[in-house]
Amino acid sequence: MITADMAKTWKIQSYFFHVLLPIRQYMEIFSIVYKQYMENIPLINTVGRLNKDDILMIRRTTDSDRAAIRDIHMSAFGKAQGQEIVELVNGLLGDETAKPLLSLVAEINEKIIGHILFTRAILQPGDQDVSVRILAPLAVSRELQGKGIGGSLIMEGLKQLAESGVDLVFVLGHPSYYPMYGFRPAGAFGFEAPFPIPSAQADAWMVQELKPGLIGNIQGTIRCAEVLDEPQHWRE
Repeated sequence: MITADMAKTWKIQSYFFHVLLPIRQYMEIFSIVYKQYMENIPLINTVGRLNKDDILMIRRTTDSDRAAIRDIHMSAFGKAQGQEIVELVNGLLGDETAKPLLSLVAEINEKIIGHILFTRAILQPGDQDVSVRILAPLAVSRELQGKGIGGSLIMEGLKQLAESGVDLVFVLGHPSYYPMYGFRPAGAFGFEAPFPIPSAQADAWMVQELKPGLIGNIQGTIRCAEVLDEPQHWRE
């Protein structure tokens, strides 16, 4: 004999299997598709110091960007140093020891105006389980410098690296610029650069932890990708 309670229970079960469960499955599928979509579209971000109608877009680079990236570094570093930086970038992009790497460009109105590159590094001694990247180089077209574009590239790069599980990011750069984005003198925490940094420029060798609690508990010497492992690349 089917009681009212049994009928009610069957009705609830039927509703669950035919309505709620499919909805949950659809939501899970939607979540996966949406995540894949978001990971493959550029970041759109407006920077206050640009013209009000300009939209800054940051995205991962493609092979078709090579010529524009070359022009950016030539513009930023000038003829004297620009060609050396271009050769460094091209070398790192093809260096297996630099991978996995993160290469991003900034665009305004579909014109590439900035580039940043993060490449793999190793902390020695090698028994320390940490994922390390080096930021080098960063460039913004000369006529657009000072408008926050470089900072946007840095912050987006750090965000993506943190999401991918990177623990520490190092940079050899201007000691009054990179601290604005969370970098601190690395030597003070026991991290040595691949090549000796003169004491007068010690603060130019900097680190940022993307995983809290590492700095102060580990130390060692950074070993970089083969292309970057040349003394001329370690002068600030």
